[in-house]
Amino acid sequence: MVSTKLEIPEIIQGGMGIGVSGWRLAGAAAKAGAMGVVSGVALDTITARKLQDGDPGGHIREALEAFPVPEISRYVLDRYWNRLGRPGGSPYKLLARPTLSPSPHRQWVSVLSAFVEVYLAKRAAGPGGVVGINFLEKVQLSNPPATYGAMLAGVDAVLVGAGIPAKFPEMLRAFSRHERFELPVEVDGGGRERHHLVFDPASLIGESPDELVVPSFLAIVSSDTLATFLARDPATRPDGFVVESPEAGGHNAPPRGQLRLDDHGEPVYGPRDRADLEKLTAVGLPFWLAGGQAHSYSLSQAKRSGARGIQTGTMFALCEESGIEPQLRQRLLALLARGGLNVRTDPKASPTGFPFKLVELEGSMADPAIRLSRERSCDLGYLRTAYVTPKGTVSYRCPAERTASFVHKGGSEGDASGRLCLCNGLMSNIGLAQTRRDGYREPPAITFGADLSGPAEMLIAHPGGWDAADVVRFLSGT
Repeated sequence: MVSTKLEIPEIIQGGMGIGVSGWRLAGAAAKAGAMGVVSGVALDTITARKLQDGDPGGHIREALEAFPVPEISRYVLDRYWNRLGRPGGSPYKLLARPTLSPSPHRQWVSVLSAFVEVYLAKRAAGPGGVVGINFLEKVQLSNPPATYGAMLAGVDAVLVGAGIPAKFPEMLRAFSRHERFELPVEVDGGGRERHHLVFDPASLIGESPDELVVPSFLAIVSSDTLATFLARDPATRPDGFVVESPEAGGHNAPPRGQLRLDDHGEPVYGPRDRADLEKLTAVGLPFWLAGGQAHSYSLSQAKRSGARGIQTGTMFALCEESGIEPQLRQRLLALLARGGLNVRTDPKASPTGFPFKLVELEGSMADPAIRLSRERSCDLGYLRTAYVTPKGTVSYRCPAERTASFVHKGGSEGDASGRLCLCNGLMSNIGLAQTRRDGYREPPAITFGADLSGPAEMLIAHPGGWDAADVVRFLSGT
């Protein structure tokens, strides 16, 4: 087993959304001295859609040539690449939704797409650049093949949040030896019966004699209790932690105790919902603070509290290399400039049941009119939950699908109320929105952190916009 013994930089660029922290952003951040992080969520759909759009610039095809199994590269190209690009207004071809029993071809796309993203990011980062990949524990069914693909590309670190990532250290070690791994999967109504997603690298891509490097593993946590739990057992112990506060963007841990909402319908967080940094320091593993860490003083303040450094997302999401569609990003910057950019923690939006931060933007999924007019559907399926049917088989449901379908599958109308299709909304953010056959185009769903004072300060210094290197310099105080 080969280990990196990696020295992770003091500044970590957050892994954001679907494709917001793509290879261009991660490579630029890493080249500037931070750890660049690509989002590992839905990379297979991103790759398939970019190929259908013709792969402008040829970057994906160039990375495919470096993939160690040409058969897989040829399969993906033959199935998804459209030399002339997708005809205007036509729908994207969909991938099969993630399941407990994916076909080998479906797994090929997942492995290869993560390889592509990390390969391109590391190449853009240059020698010495540190590149990580971020996964959501809640997206269990997609994580094993994508993790292996990232490792084939030499990813330096794996970061995992939105759940308890206890199995990742063991999985990383197994994949470094190209060994079969069975990931336990939560199945509603499964009782004591264990369900697993099996991923076997050797059966998928053949024998590979050389061991892969085991990347550093950072668990994203919101409490010192979870950090202590993970660190106490060598089988689950990470190499460090990213410690998120309630101000962090994307998914947040629910408040402890009974859920209370304020006058704006947002969850109320208190002192118990913030990690005790003294207890975290006592765990003995390095940690980075996340959430509201976008000020010129954030890094020095974090280090005085015992942290190794900071993780910042929103500031990078607004920079030139961000994956957010350029016109949408300029619209967000204009709102920020006039003080009109508002972020709301929505307790119901995410199908995961976790609170989720949404930018209140007209025409987006946060717009009440859009919520009411959009026909509910679940065609990407990354946030579906597995459940046991009355016949004893395993099927899948999502609170954001058609309410009647969700209820028919054993869900409740109350749980479906207010849920948004984040899979499609986040895909729309990066210019890969699905267009339905009736002409309807999926709207975006922007997520930022709650504290926008750092980005506002940055905009004063850089009124024309900024790039990833500007962010690293600002955060470093240089």
